[in-house]
Amino acid sequence: MHHSRLCSLQIDCNVDDIDAAARFWAAALGCPVDMAHPGSRDRYRQLATPPDQPMVQLQRVDHESRVHLDIETDDIEAEVARLEELGATIFKRLDRWVVMQAPTGQRFCVVRVQRPGFAENANRWD
Repeated sequence: MHHSRLCSLQIDCNVDDIDAAARFWAAALGCPVDMAHPGSRDRYRQLATPPDQPMVQLQRVDHESRVHLDIETDDIEAEVARLEELGATIFKRLDRWVVMQAPTGQRFCVVRVQRPGFAENANRWD
């Protein structure tokens, strides 16, 4: 048995200035940039979202700009296996997360638990 839920929306930005991109998305979504958040580091900027909503993080990337989602779980390997059974494939394994591709072509990440309230709000998979 393991648990998982939608964690965050990742806005991948192929830009030189991640701060300018963060200012745009902060204004567009009405969520200020949270530079004190541990997610705001190096090429990442975290927006301050309400606790009952997914996190929104921007990251400066070398590939084309796009949006992807992260699924958080208390057992990455079990969640990857569950998603593979549904038709997803592993695109790339990294140290702390797995990039997967849906049968419909979108890429997404399976990550460790990131947000509070996980135990109360996650899906249970037996």
